[in-house]
Amino acid sequence: MPRRATDFRGLTQPRRLQLLRAVQRVPGRRAGELASETGIPLNTVRDHLQVLESEGLIRSEVLQIGTRGRPPVVFHPVRDADTSAVADARIDDAIERGRMLRAISPTETAHLPPAATRQIDVLYEHLDDAGLEPVVDEQTLTFELAPCRFHEMIDEDRALVCGVHARLVKDVLRQGEGPLALRKLQPFVDAHSCRLHLTMRTPEA
Repeated sequence: MPRRATDFRGLTQPRRLQLLRAVQRVPGRRAGELASETGIPLNTVRDHLQVLESEGLIRSEVLQIGTRGRPPVVFHPVRDADTSAVADARIDDAIERGRMLRAISPTETAHLPPAATRQIDVLYEHLDDAGLEPVVDEQTLTFELAPCRFHEMIDEDRALVCGVHARLVKDVLRQGEGPLALRKLQPFVDAHSCRLHLTMRTPEA
């Protein structure tokens, strides 16, 4: 199946994964700080940050500090869809495609509240766009995934690759605004698949 034009190019290069992980870990840093941490040349950092922002994975913020010269620009992960027009549009598109597909091929989701179904549709779209070939079981709230294209990096830096994806899953579920949360990400349950487990949060008293 051909990939859509909105697929995540930002997740197709190890350096972008490094930068995304750095922004996730400590939000609000400048390009120069990210370049120093990752060892990536500053101009290359700026190019990669632009790609990540254009895909709704991070957002930039101009700080008004009241001094002369250009105000500094810092970068944050996109936690809430309303902070990124791109992320917001992705969420709306995913919900609409999910609605259309469920109308054509109904699935057994009666046990799930509508907000949880919406989150599953949004997360499915995210995982599909990331090239992880998701297969969802809505009864058990699990996703079977193909290993990401950087699985050869796992032995060297599992925390980098899996940490980026786990954080993105948490953010996407939050953007979907429902009761589901990430319970566990299991990399390489066998040679050809990873598994994502969700859980239904208990309503706060």
